[in-house]
Amino acid sequence: MKHRILFAFCAVSAFLLTSVPMQAAETAATKEQVELAAEIHRSGMLFDGHNDLPWQIRTLAGGSLDRLDITVDQPKLHTDVPKMKKSGLKAQFWSVYVPVGTMITGDALLRTTEQIELANEMFRRYPEVFAVAKNSNDIEEIVKTGRIASMLGVEGGYSIENSLPVLERFYNQGVRYMTLTHTKTTDWADSSADQPRHGGLSPFGEEVVAEMNRLGMLVDLSHVSVDTMYDAIRISKAPVIFSHSSARAICDHTRNVPDGVLKLMPANGGVVMVNFMSGFVVPTGELKKDKRARGTLGVVADHIDHIVKVAGIDHVGLGADYDGVTRLPVGLEDVSKYPDLTLELVRRGYTKEQIHKILGGNILRALKQAEKVSAELKKAG
Repeated sequence: MKHRILFAFCAVSAFLLTSVPMQAAETAATKEQVELAAEIHRSGMLFDGHNDLPWQIRTLAGGSLDRLDITVDQPKLHTDVPKMKKSGLKAQFWSVYVPVGTMITGDALLRTTEQIELANEMFRRYPEVFAVAKNSNDIEEIVKTGRIASMLGVEGGYSIENSLPVLERFYNQGVRYMTLTHTKTTDWADSSADQPRHGGLSPFGEEVVAEMNRLGMLVDLSHVSVDTMYDAIRISKAPVIFSHSSARAICDHTRNVPDGVLKLMPANGGVVMVNFMSGFVVPTGELKKDKRARGTLGVVADHIDHIVKVAGIDHVGLGADYDGVTRLPVGLEDVSKYPDLTLELVRRGYTKEQIHKILGGNILRALKQAEKVSAELKKAG
């Protein structure tokens, strides 16, 4: 396939050589570190947990790919094909977000279905760029072809309209994780940004988690309340994920994960995928001085460091939230900047094996475990 995207070693090396992390001069990377980071990035599997490009296509172009050509540089987007060529991106969970207001208007299912179709239209239109993955084995095979293995994530449990059959329908349409809430508490789960009504999960919410386990759909706990986090982890037989959340100990925001929950990740097998949004990663003290502070790439690495310290190297990943946020750290302005983060991890002393886990090995492992749990539950009847 002559137009297939191949993230070659030389391209990543060249990008890294001209794009070092925004750190103080005394901590600048050496030539050897740059070369090592390029090799690690090329040989690893960059698998990001959350990207809102489908919603940006809806917002900027009414959902029309004819009106927004993502094969050329789009200054208003964090994600387009030229940027992805530079990124080394190999697998992606694409969010099929719809506004929480659809929970009130009663059309959440309809709008989510439209977003699923929009994402699939993007995959069909650019088969040299994207390929749909239905499971972890598909991801590994697609990556070998140089295309981006693509799965969907529903961002907000209100999209199922309190129906387990709808949840299964979404699974059959390619959805492989669902965020239990967004910014409003649902009929069955408390949100981190709203008043609690259930003390975590309601009895039906527990059924939702159990059904997600049966289907092989990852339970995503970004956006949920701490009580919901604890309930879901207690109930889930499969690893949970935080598709785009960071460490609350550094940035004290309800969207982030407290240490008490991080400590549960080893037993559960879950993965916390670090969000890049400045408001979720800049340290609390700095945000109190300047609520518009952006921070730098190093702040994101600090969150990775903290999660590794508390939860362990097997339980951290990347969920940048590109095209879903408005303020990003200097040095991580769009998807093309991922290689710089790898370089920063090399500079901090992470090994090749550890960086490969952070880039995507951990989330791939969690997905495999969820698939195994699903098979066991279905076999048990």
